[in-house]
Amino acid sequence: MLRLMSGNATSGLRRPDEPAIPSATLTAEDAALNAAVAIRLDEVAALLHEQGANPFRVRAYRRGAAAVRRLPAPVSSILDAGGLEALERLPGIGITLARSIRDIVRFGYFPMLERMRGDLDPLHLLATIPGIGRRLAGRLHDELGLETLEDLEAAAYDGRLEHLSAFGPKRLAGIRAVLAERLGRVRLPASGDRPPSAAELLDVDREYREKAASGQLSRIAPRRFNLEGRRWLPVLHAKRGPRHYTALFSNTERAHRLGATNDWVVIYGDRGHADGQWTVVTAPTGPLAGRRVVRGREAECAAYYARLRA
Repeated sequence: MLRLMSGNATSGLRRPDEPAIPSATLTAEDAALNAAVAIRLDEVAALLHEQGANPFRVRAYRRGAAAVRRLPAPVSSILDAGGLEALERLPGIGITLARSIRDIVRFGYFPMLERMRGDLDPLHLLATIPGIGRRLAGRLHDELGLETLEDLEAAAYDGRLEHLSAFGPKRLAGIRAVLAERLGRVRLPASGDRPPSAAELLDVDREYREKAASGQLSRIAPRRFNLEGRRWLPVLHAKRGPRHYTALFSNTERAHRLGATNDWVVIYGDRGHADGQWTVVTAPTGPLAGRRVVRGREAECAAYYARLRA
């Protein structure tokens, strides 16, 4: 039985905003878990540094890795005892790192690390949801074009999943509940947080494509669809106000199949509680044909271009 420590592991005193940490002698398995989490956070820090990201973000991940290594209890026990909020209140761990640690511990998957390696696999990500195996994830990707958990959530509510034979009422309800847990915390806005405007996302897209074309960006060698191990995929880390963005060309099977790997730009945004993923493409048809648009926000993009013309 774990008991909660009444004091900080190093000083004997705990600040009011620090979580109570389960007290237990670390087993070899517990120590290995903490080490594995710390190694992944360190790898993100190294990739951020190599790719020219903001030094503050590099230091944040290094501090987070060091904090996990110093924990007197398995990080999984802290998560079990107090949830995401307990991780967030640990010294050196904020909301972004807390979510990363949760994903590693709970789901064995760290999307940020995968995308920074250029290896983010939509099928793997979709298959982390209970009730969706690899084969069903492939159907969702191929038949509905789903690539993110946000895409899956939209399809779970707009009727698209209900039209697939694999989704009965019980499975659909379970998927909605899991997605509410996985995505709900992310969407609780901190004071003043708003989703980025289409104009801001289009500006990040512009900066990425211009710098990629002029050779100003670091390039990585994704493991997926890259048998030669060629460093072909440019990566941009940018900042707009309080938001940090990572942008890179899509390296999904669908993008390769449609010849869109030099057109579709995937943008990841991070501002603690308010993060997200967006894809910017060249509209093939319609009133915005030839224009860059944010998928799912075409009306906002049309209004943006109308203001530019005015």
